[in-house]
Amino acid sequence: MSAVTERQPELQATPQFTDAEKAVINRLQVGLPLVHAPFAAVAGELGMTEEALLQILQDLLNRRILTRFGPMFHAGEMGGALTLAAMRIPEQDYETVTRKVNGFDEVAHNYRREHELNMWFVLATETPEDIARVIAGIESVTGYPVYNMPKQEEFHVHLHFPV
Repeated sequence: MSAVTERQPELQATPQFTDAEKAVINRLQVGLPLVHAPFAAVAGELGMTEEALLQILQDLLNRRILTRFGPMFHAGEMGGALTLAAMRIPEQDYETVTRKVNGFDEVAHNYRREHELNMWFVLATETPEDIARVIAGIESVTGYPVYNMPKQEEFHVHLHFPV
């Protein structure tokens, strides 16, 4: 007689951060100063060297704790476009679809919600016409529809995720 057990999905471990990593993550979320050496200035604020700050940042990127780090531009004011998009992804496909969606350079802020539409992300493209092209590409590689929700009014919210 053999027993069959279902394999439980692996839970993503919550990352454990050092005090220095927490300080860097929390500080960099509020932006960089507009000075000749912004990382040196932030490092000074945090009581560390610029090299230490950059090493922490690189390590967080290497470990995929941070997946992207760089400036945020207002695509619409530069001739491009932004839109909010959502998808309905079955749990068994969620990780695979997430990797595929995040493989598009135009995707930012991909996050899970406890909702029927459980994957939400922002698309930022060089031209307004590229939104439809990227959505079609995502639908093609994932096999799931993307719900496009372009903004009708803009609100500025200072978003910060303290660690």
